[in-house]
Amino acid sequence: MELPGDGSDVISQTELTQEPLLCGLPDDIALFCLARVPRKYHTLLKCVSKRWRDLVCSEEWHSYRRKHKLDETWIYALCRDKLDRLCFYVLDPNSSRRSWKLVHGLPPRIMKRKGMGFEVIGNKVYLLGGCGWCEDATDEVYCYDASLNAWSEASPLSTARCYFACEILDDKIYSIGGLGSISSYPHSWDIYDPCTNSWKFHSDPNIVPEIEDSVVMAGKIYIRCGTSAVTSHVHAVVYEPSSGTWQHADSEMVSGWRGPAVVVDGTLYVLDQSSGTRLMMWEKETREWIPVGRLSSLLTRPPCQLVAIGKKFYVVGKGLSTVMFDVENAGNMEGVMVSSSIPKLNSNIDVIGCKCLSI
Repeated sequence: MELPGDGSDVISQTELTQEPLLCGLPDDIALFCLARVPRKYHTLLKCVSKRWRDLVCSEEWHSYRRKHKLDETWIYALCRDKLDRLCFYVLDPNSSRRSWKLVHGLPPRIMKRKGMGFEVIGNKVYLLGGCGWCEDATDEVYCYDASLNAWSEASPLSTARCYFACEILDDKIYSIGGLGSISSYPHSWDIYDPCTNSWKFHSDPNIVPEIEDSVVMAGKIYIRCGTSAVTSHVHAVVYEPSSGTWQHADSEMVSGWRGPAVVVDGTLYVLDQSSGTRLMMWEKETREWIPVGRLSSLLTRPPCQLVAIGKKFYVVGKGLSTVMFDVENAGNMEGVMVSSSIPKLNSNIDVIGCKCLSI
């Protein structure tokens, strides 16, 4: 088919014969309509045609949903079952029938690994490093694409690591400290840039191998290191992006960081699990830890992990028992925090970590 004009105006035969996304509508209007379909139906959309499948898995789709605030956040949990195998679950917190669902296809070679890093960037989940009973620390990285619902091997770490900190800062993955192989340098960290699919190695003597928890707050990475058995002193370091160095963290803030932590609306919350489950909040102005309230022992089953979505955070415990707490509508009765809960799935499941992913 010939069209008037020079070569720049020629439309390819493929573009002319390609079927529209929705019959009788331009593709931009079709995208306007399809992008408003709830995330739980995206699997069905991909079954309609190859064009629909390619669209739902494309960056155009994700960008459009983010731009127009149509994206939905689900929670992913990395767990370990009674046979000491890794398992992976997902929760749609806005579903009318909220329940955890198993994500299939976890790579078999990592099923028995421990000390793995677990992080989310964009629409992908990363499982990094780890080690086993008969396996030294590894530099392997596996990636789960939530749009494709598929696992693949990703670019390896710069150095082998296990039991290390993993955080997102400026859209990059930071893998910090931990234990490594004989040839690894423990006082180091790797930075992964998804745009170049590459890692960059850095070192700093202030990083210690024994890491217990980490959190990002006010554009900085805080790492809680091992606690002294003699003095019960909590040691922590903070990463300063402006200088690219690690420094000792505020001792007063660190003193109350004795459990899993989460940052909600710029405020640091810590779940103290030493006796029951008590939520503490760091008050920056007065520089003190303030008790927020206790969580019902009937709803939480320690050890728990914390994860935040907006101004709500979720406490996920053994068996994937889950409690949601809304910071904006905080309240308590007789010292017990008012919250909503999601029943446990399996009492034999231990939760390693929880992350959020939006599509």
